[in-house]
Amino acid sequence: MTGEERRNRILTLLKEQSSPLCGTALANEFHVSRQVIVQDIALMRAEHHDILSTNRGYIYRREDHQTTMPKRVFFVRHSTEQVLSEFMTILELGGKVLDVVVEHEIYGQIRVDLLIENAQEAREFYDKILTSKDNPLKILTDDCHYHTVAAPSEKLLDLIAQALDDKGYLL
Repeated sequence: MTGEERRNRILTLLKEQSSPLCGTALANEFHVSRQVIVQDIALMRAEHHDILSTNRGYIYRREDHQTTMPKRVFFVRHSTEQVLSEFMTILELGGKVLDVVVEHEIYGQIRVDLLIENAQEAREFYDKILTSKDNPLKILTDDCHYHTVAAPSEKLLDLIAQALDDKGYLL
């Protein structure tokens, strides 16, 4: 299989899936290294394929991912131990955590899609933080970071803001 054939097959798989595909699983599927998959994804993005990288894997951005719900960016600060509490606060009030952003003094804005929509995804993300040898992005900026949150209404976004503020997370 040529690289172009592999990339076409990866693109087909991504378009067929509604949940992220792990880079390691793709590497195993095509009997290549994970680095080859990373390079394939970069080449496909250069060809203007809208592929998101999340902590759970790669996903092709479709209309249903581009939510029409109201969105708000929250500037927050909390410890690593409070990540799950922050996410659950947002989720329990009907919100979705779309991304995390840090403003780095040297590199500028660093943004990562999270697409955390339920408690299970929040717990999986938090477990990954606890078991990974790497640190979450917020460590780069003294725990300060931003989240874009979507919710069914502005009123719910107001409630989320109040709940994050009540917990001392909102800056």
